[in-house]
Amino acid sequence: MFFSSILFHKDVIEKGVSLPVSVIICAKNEAKNLSSFLPYILEQSYSNFEVILINDASSDATLEVMQSFKKENERITIIDVKNNESFWGNKKYALTLGIKAAKNNHLLFTDADCKPLSKNWITTMVQKFKTEKTIVLGYGKYKAEKSIINLLVRYETLLTAMQYFSYAKIQFPYMGVGRNLAYTKDTFFNVNGFISHIQLKSGDDDLFIQDAANKENTTISMSKSSFTESLAPTTFKQWFLQKRRHVSTAKHYKFKHQFFLALFYISKLLFYLMGSVLLFFNPLKILVFILTYYLVQILVTYFSAKKLEEPKVALFAPFLEIGLLLFQLSIFITNLTSKPTHWK
Repeated sequence: MFFSSILFHKDVIEKGVSLPVSVIICAKNEAKNLSSFLPYILEQSYSNFEVILINDASSDATLEVMQSFKKENERITIIDVKNNESFWGNKKYALTLGIKAAKNNHLLFTDADCKPLSKNWITTMVQKFKTEKTIVLGYGKYKAEKSIINLLVRYETLLTAMQYFSYAKIQFPYMGVGRNLAYTKDTFFNVNGFISHIQLKSGDDDLFIQDAANKENTTISMSKSSFTESLAPTTFKQWFLQKRRHVSTAKHYKFKHQFFLALFYISKLLFYLMGSVLLFFNPLKILVFILTYYLVQILVTYFSAKKLEEPKVALFAPFLEIGLLLFQLSIFITNLTSKPTHWK
């Protein structure tokens, strides 16, 4: 399995990193989450950073919350975005205004409902920038709760991270997540920002990586101190709507990325379909083959997941994989018949 490429990855924590950094958070109707999670950003141990808060035409008290924090912290700059006729409800328009307003070339992105799991989050992410490395892919995990939906969400998030980390590790980067992503302003403007997909309301993270990332300029951060954490969807309906948006964006990936991602999914599906049929003809041999597959899967997933602080999820991988395949199949069928909604 290509996941093995991250098994031996090790991040070296460097001291004395002092690149000036702009942390950018785009928020739409996130008053409650900003109140809860923004303090974790402002309490970072890094000395040389500013915080760009983008209010994307919120209808709640998001702007007021931002202003209350700004009164107490001079690091904060607020960008108050009004709805624009040409870019109505488009997060990419709001993000572009925030990026242009940033004083620094090195940019670090997260969401209003995320919190860093360490006071060294900025330090750990920023240290991965090198002269040739201008894009850093981080990990945005979900908080563990006692429910089946939470277990499935965390497994899918883990699997996605294992994929994009592994692909980047073998110099084939294809996506990142806006919950924890860093790149330079120069990199953003070198590809004209989001212009190639500005008409799409999603894809400010993965479609940007599609345009900007290559084997020379992209690196990963898998250190625990670089993780962010969000609250997971609590119902299947919430998660279903969220993943519909993500899946609909993937059809705009480069063909080579679509091909390998589809191949991965189809191979899993065929494994279960063919295995179920062949069990009737030679049950003993097929059962041994299936058990061997599960053993290898659990081991590889476990040691990869351990690096991402999700070892318990890996233990349920065989059962979660079946549930996730059925879930993804239902999303694919639904997206064929109707369009998903996007940014709040």
